[in-house]
Amino acid sequence: MDINTMSRSGTFGSYLTRNDISRRSFLKICSTFASLLALPSDALPALSEKLRQATRPSVIWLSFQECTGCTESLTRSHAPTIEDLIFNFISLDYHHTLQAAAGEAAEAARLTTMKQFFGQYLLIVDGSIPIGNGGVYSTIAGKTNLEILKECTVGAKAVIALGSCAAFGGLPAASPNPTGATDVATLMNNGLIAKKTLVNLPGCPPLPIAISSVLAHFLAFDRFPALDDLNRPLSFYGNTVHERCSRYHFYQQEKFVERFDDEGAQKGWCLYKLGCKGPTTYNACSVYKWNQQTSSPIDSGHPCLGCSEPGFWDLGGFYRSLDDVAVSGQRGNNKADTEEGQLLYEDNCVYCHSIDPSKFATEADKISELLRSGNIRSHRRLEFTDDQLNILDKYLKSIK
Repeated sequence: MDINTMSRSGTFGSYLTRNDISRRSFLKICSTFASLLALPSDALPALSEKLRQATRPSVIWLSFQECTGCTESLTRSHAPTIEDLIFNFISLDYHHTLQAAAGEAAEAARLTTMKQFFGQYLLIVDGSIPIGNGGVYSTIAGKTNLEILKECTVGAKAVIALGSCAAFGGLPAASPNPTGATDVATLMNNGLIAKKTLVNLPGCPPLPIAISSVLAHFLAFDRFPALDDLNRPLSFYGNTVHERCSRYHFYQQEKFVERFDDEGAQKGWCLYKLGCKGPTTYNACSVYKWNQQTSSPIDSGHPCLGCSEPGFWDLGGFYRSLDDVAVSGQRGNNKADTEEGQLLYEDNCVYCHSIDPSKFATEADKISELLRSGNIRSHRRLEFTDDQLNILDKYLKSIK
């Protein structure tokens, strides 16, 4: 990846000219971005013109508690790529894996960039941030991850939380979370770091095209695209994996794989009964895929694990059908209401919400009302009885 092919004072247009990239090719790239970001057709001229005139921004990429999978996802995409073009356009001034410098020289580059481009640089955060025991579980150059993030966030123009670890805590935050692994949004909301414009790009790893498209939108329009209530771009996270799955027609025909390598598996039937979390997972991996758009986990015969959703690792039951953990209405008749309510919550709600219901932004006495209304699209498959909603209501109020 060449991160030094364009001067800071140059524009994207001058870069295209020097590298003999035709206007036709450039417009095809812009059309791809516009389509991926669900922009209206009349936005294409504005996108292409603003992107052509945009100047090279500085980017600091911080890697904390992570596996380097997010970087691998981006750099192992096929060539020539939109990702290559975008990363030739930005100035990637600090990145543990990709930078040539090490030790004091590497930290000097970060500090120089922060000072020289204060208030202008983009900050990409990859990995969760441990805050337990003073953050001693992960340090860089003698500083905790939290200290470095706090330093870098102050002068950042905007922040991209890349991957489920940075966006939601991910695997490092799985129970019992011994390191106190925390996501970027939580640190902002708790006042531990400066509050900045934030976009979450969850996934383990996220789609390369989602990263480059969001970067292109920010470079062209100086803002992120439309986001959902979890700060995810609606263009990529607005629909479930299930809704856009290549196996969806088998789901409609009720043709399911019962066990790995049975007849249904060999014929590519729906993986719902093997615990596929596609119906409760919002992502576009079944559309855009990886490895030159060759495949995704579901295409390869493995059920979706729901990795782009908060707390996915603690939800359990990777190979249990969602039907097996759905409301049965039969258990707990001799239990206290709060205990039964807890079972209802853990069997149904944790697949999309925090395992800790006290973190709900909605008031507890409003939740059952919303569920009864049927106005929340993603909850319409839940068939709670009035008694169960009353029990769930009591449990949530007791937690609040």
